[in-house]
Parts: sequence; C-alpha cells; structure tokens
Amino acid sequence: MGKTKNTDETPLENALDQLLEVAGIAETDTRTARLIRSLVETALALGTDGVAVPDLKLVDAALAEIRDALERFAPYTTTRKVTVFGSARTDPDADEYRLAREFSARIADHDFMVITGAGPGIMQAGNEGAGRERSFGVNIRLPFEQSANPIIDGDPKLTNFKYFFTRKLFFLKESSAVALFPGGFGTHDECFETLTLIQTGKTQLVPVVFLDVPKGTYWKTWHQYVLEHLLRKELIGADDLALYKVTDDIDEAIDEITNFYRVYHSSRTIRGKLVVRLNHAVDQSVLDTLSSEFADILSDEPITARGPYDEEADEPELAELPRLLLHFNLRHYARLRMLIDRLNELG
Repeated sequence: MGKTKNTDETPLENALDQLLEVAGIAETDTRTARLIRSLVETALALGTDGVAVPDLKLVDAALAEIRDALERFAPYTTTRKVTVFGSARTDPDADEYRLAREFSARIADHDFMVITGAGPGIMQAGNEGAGRERSFGVNIRLPFEQSANPIIDGDPKLTNFKYFFTRKLFFLKESSAVALFPGGFGTHDECFETLTLIQTGKTQLVPVVFLDVPKGTYWKTWHQYVLEHLLRKELIGADDLALYKVTDDIDEAIDEITNFYRVYHSSRTIRGKLVVRLNHAVDQSVLDTLSSEFADILSDEPITARGPYDEEADEPELAELPRLLLHFNLRHYARLRMLIDRLNELG
C-alpha cells in the first residue's frame, strides 16, 4: 500500500515521496530512504542554485564514477585488501618491480586482495604478483600512461576514473593496509594524503608500510627528511611516527600488516564514541591495562565490553564480533594506533 499523502507537505516534498515510492526505496531501511532523499534534494538544489553546466557535469560524472566503483567492490566487502602505490615508470627488470611483485604474491597468500592504479610499473607488478583473480584496478584516464596493464585490463574489478579525487577515495575507502614502493610525484602525493587522512581520522586506521629493496635508501632518506624537517620543527608530533613503518624486509612488511589484525578487526564512531570490533574477546585485565596506559586519550573513562549498536545493523557480517567501547577523544589518532598495537600484543 502506498504512503498516505501528507497535506502539510509542499508539492516538492510530495513529489519526492512519490519518486521514492515508485523507485521502491520508500519501503527500505529508514536511514537509506532518508539519505537517498537527501541526495535527490541536493541534486535539485544544484539546479535551482544556477550552477554552471561545466560544474554540473563534474558533479554528475563524479557521482557516476563513485556508483560504478561501489558496485565493483561490493561483492568483496568482507575481503581485506592492500593498496599498492609506486612508480608507473619502474622497469619490469628493476629490483623494485620484483620486490612489489613478491610482496603482492605473499600478501595474497594471507588472503588479502591487492588494489593498484592499474597502470604499468609498480602497479603492474602488484597485479601480477597477486594474480588477476585477487586484483583490483582503479585506473585514471590520462593522455599518457592511461591504458590498464594487461594483468587487470578487461577484468570486472577494473574501474576507470576521470577524476583523481574520486579515484583516491577508493584507494583508501576499500583498503585494510597501504604499501608504498619507490615512486615519483604521484607516489608522494598518495603517501602524504594517506598519512594526513589517517592522522586526522578522516579514514580508517590501517597499517602503512614503506618498502624498499634490501639496503635501499629511498624511504630511509624520506624518513630522515620527516625527522629533520617535520618532527624537529614540531610540524608533527613524535607519536605520529607510529602511523607508518619504513623497512627493506618483506617479512617485516607482511608482519606489520597481518599483526595489525590479530585481535583488532575494525572500528566505527557511533554517538560520539569509538566502537572497536575484535576478532575474539579479550580478558578484563587487558581492558584495565589499556584504560590505564591510554587514559590520556580516553576522557578518563575505562574501556568496556559491549554488544553491537543498532546503527551497526547495516554490517550484519560483523554482528557476532565482540566489541569494546572507547571514550576516545577523536583527536589523537596516532595514540589510538599505539593502543591498537598494544591490544594486539596483550590479546
């Protein structure tokens, strides 16, 4: 039965009600219907605001790209993925290429899929190592270096983007870890954006590994720059160094990623509190230790165990996981990373 017309609603509001009903959205989850309605209202507002046609084209294309990528990633929601960044210009005979290929093959053996920019060089090495079945590609259309590499080309897990900003969204949104190999401007752009988003809580906390060939100095030199010009001048805090690891050892890189998920599973902010989902329950003594050691970021409130919130109903695959409630100050994410490392150690 259709929704009863509300005589207090404006003609536009009634039209939106009918549109959602015809589309079959009105009978879905209340939050879903509310958000879809908001999207439609925003689109209509762009028209009444007199936004220029080129800007409307940008918004339309960006939304279409986001929808396409969401659809391609949807079947693999529960599978962890590692995003691999690095130079498109790395030769297949280079040591860095072989390193990226081996890393990707080995992380795939740990049941991770690999996301790359779908281009040549390190990106192709990542897809090659993981194999087509365990690879994603998020390609950017450019006048040069734009064709997807032969490993991922034509695969349904390949998305082609017009805009860098929509492409970047999926590098991190879908990723459970980030591995960076030597590269140029693009790699450093991705490097600092990743760290900035994690540092400010604008994306999930994930392990970030800078991996170089044995005895390589590429990332060691970068790290020295961070210490001398960012940390020494107090442009970052000492705790921020916990957000990443620099190494020339594949075993260490693999361990950094897999150990992050030994006990910790994921987290979500609900009602201003941080809900941490665990792979298995931990003893009260672990909670007491964490509450004491990290009181500075927990608003002096102890960590407690709890069940899922109603807001988590849209993640039914996580319903059975034990949870911790943290009164996290939503500011010191590097310290939160330390807390997760300690949780994995104690648990």
